[in-house]
Amino acid sequence: MLCQECGKRPATLHFTKIVNGEKTEFRFCEDCAREKGEVIPGTSGGFSIHNLLSGFLDFNPNGLGQKSSQSHPQNLRCEACGLTYAQFSKIGRFGCSSCYKYFNDHLDPLFKRVHGNTVHVGKIPKRAGKHIQTKRKIEDLRQTLQNRIQQEEFEEAAAIRDQIRELEKNISTEQEG
Repeated sequence: MLCQECGKRPATLHFTKIVNGEKTEFRFCEDCAREKGEVIPGTSGGFSIHNLLSGFLDFNPNGLGQKSSQSHPQNLRCEACGLTYAQFSKIGRFGCSSCYKYFNDHLDPLFKRVHGNTVHVGKIPKRAGKHIQTKRKIEDLRQTLQNRIQQEEFEEAAAIRDQIRELEKNISTEQEG
């Protein structure tokens, strides 16, 4: 496919822009993309996953998302490999498995911001994972049930309890059959 701008060179970059819910796709050669001011991955002005992660690492959990020089102590160091938190912030990778232990206090806010949670749940295969998905749904419903009980929303709690029983019944039927 040729570049949409010049029509001469092959289009090597594909951009998708969404503005006000309207999706527009562009295919440019590197030269035309650079002329239009687009950010080209892999170049000096391009996108870097390390820069993205470094931006997250500057996150100040007590400052409501504001960056702060005090959001991570610069002198924090892994005793096993010698990596400092400042180096970790710059390269976006740990030096060894012990870094998790030494930087632990600063990781939960980071993981929560990047992943939305601090607990890894992984992916479940659709065909073979129906049983696992059902168990996870039951766990989520049990948590919701406890919340409803604490908030004294007993009618909603009863409906959730019935959902849990139905799902558990389905699991036991599947295991027998």
